[in-house]
Amino acid sequence: MSNPAAETTRTLVIERVFPHSPEKLWRALTESPLLAQWLLNNDFEPVVGRKFQFRSEPVPNWNGLVDCEVLVVDPLKQLSYSWGALGLDSVVLWTLTPTEGGTHVRMEHSGFRPDQQQAYGGAKYGWQKFFDKLERVLGGGQE
Repeated sequence: MSNPAAETTRTLVIERVFPHSPEKLWRALTESPLLAQWLLNNDFEPVVGRKFQFRSEPVPNWNGLVDCEVLVVDPLKQLSYSWGALGLDSVVLWTLTPTEGGTHVRMEHSGFRPDQQQAYGGAKYGWQKFFDKLERVLGGGQE
């Protein structure tokens, strides 16, 4: 049976290969102090059902808080959490796949409604910046 809501939402997908082990990427995705270095300040713990927040500087029309809940924790493979801010009720899914000489990282941010074009554009811009910061936090070289 098809889900009509799913057909009307958009998903942002960003993929990148990093010259680092899945273990190193997993730490960057799941350890709160590391996560804060490239994404946002947070009280994240990789425990299914855990509610947490990402915190940014408040800006006009936004208090800087993202309300989240951990949905999937499959160590070194998949991590997913809900992402709720500015009327956006969405889901972020990270998938790590070992490759020769590194790890393929796929990030899917799903749940953008047709009337949330601005949020989609903002997320697209923001996640590219976050990926660039993640690359810097991990360091450019091989392990």
